[in-house]
Amino acid sequence: MLSILIPTYNYNVAPLVRELHRQAISLDIEFEIIVMEDGSNKFLNENKQIDSLSFCSHIIRPKNKGRSVTRNQLADSAKYQFLLFADCDAEVQNVNFIANYLPFCKDGAVVIGGTAYDPTHNDPAYSLRLKYGRQREANPGYLLNQQGFNNFATFNFLIDKVVFNQVQFDEKISGYGHEDTLFGHALHEQGYSFQRIDNPLVHKGLDDNVTFLKKTAESVKNLYILYQSGNYPFLSQESKLLQTFLRFKKYRLVGPANLVFKLTRKMLERNLKSSNPSLFCYDLYKLLWMCRIHAHPDKLAV
Repeated sequence: MLSILIPTYNYNVAPLVRELHRQAISLDIEFEIIVMEDGSNKFLNENKQIDSLSFCSHIIRPKNKGRSVTRNQLADSAKYQFLLFADCDAEVQNVNFIANYLPFCKDGAVVIGGTAYDPTHNDPAYSLRLKYGRQREANPGYLLNQQGFNNFATFNFLIDKVVFNQVQFDEKISGYGHEDTLFGHALHEQGYSFQRIDNPLVHKGLDDNVTFLKKTAESVKNLYILYQSGNYPFLSQESKLLQTFLRFKKYRLVGPANLVFKLTRKMLERNLKSSNPSLFCYDLYKLLWMCRIHAHPDKLAV
């Protein structure tokens, strides 16, 4: 019936597993829960408790292979037709979380349950991640306006194993970011579509503003490298950031934009680390980062 798969890295995932296990047991369905450590060196003792739960297993991979490899290995290990992937830093907010997925367990299923954010979490040190998450990732209206299959999200989704085996995550990706985009495109190429339902998990393992900006720069760099490799030409159609950058490049605006970034970077970062960051400034920051990377390809380090 259902294989619940959780890749984890240095996170105490035992509370999440206990709740998912409790729900699955109460539904009297065939299931398994597999947690795979991706080179973790923290919380291993806490997570070992998972092995004591029925139909649950805790696998330790001593070397960090990255999220794409780990997710593919989890799928290979799964014995049931339907795979429910959840990120380790998720929290279940709905006592019917698993039950809500069961009607969608049909051949060819690809279903995104969604992401939610704790409404009581208002620490200004996390203001940018919270605002971006609430207004973008957890906003149905925003997601509906995004381009078709390029906004796939792997935080919480259900997929038929037959479909997954035809697609899988691209293990050639190194660096941070965009495995979701490539997975969504691979689904499209194989003729599959996905649907969204209102069945979110709460995203708990948030990055503070400084860390989130660093990861943003790494993600922009990775997008640029993926496109420049020539292996993913479709990215120019599926990334609004890349589309805008290519227009800047066409009209020879990359150099001036790089100069603007030198002059405004500190001001932008001050806004983005404030208690009320602007998502317009955030989008501009990403565009200017890409212009900087293009202007200095010998200095790809962010």
